[in-house]
Amino acid sequence: MRNNLNEFRILLAALLLLGAAAIANAQAPAPYREYRGIRLGMTAAETRAKLGEPSMKSDEQDFYVISTSETAQIVYNSAQKVITISTDYTGGVGAPDYRSIVGEGLLQKPDGSLFRMVMNDAERFWVTYSKTATVVPIVTITIGAYK
Repeated sequence: MRNNLNEFRILLAALLLLGAAAIANAQAPAPYREYRGIRLGMTAAETRAKLGEPSMKSDEQDFYVISTSETAQIVYNSAQKVITISTDYTGGVGAPDYRSIVGEGLLQKPDGSLFRMVMNDAERFWVTYSKTATVVPIVTITIGAYK
């Protein structure tokens, strides 16, 4: 009888661990890696082929006006590769849900603004979600590479 009880306890503990892992995995979003098909490491030419001609253009950065509520800034390194993608959504219009960007756990600052940063060490990039507490809030989502 004692063996059966110990086996039951071990089985129960294993099931609880599996359940906790499944819940944790369900809450963790897949890392947000791209914006409108633009990914870190793409060339300026590839970016412009996908997004079209930018409103403002330079060797270091392109600025796109996607709509009245959405803009994007694409930053390049000296090799003309994308190292940062930053998008702004005025009024939050068109912004993806924060959980799909950084998961749960936004930090609310004293002024009411929201923020969270997630690091992906395996792939050497970070993602931030930020929402201002202004009358017309701005949601900013940024993806950046690091060495």
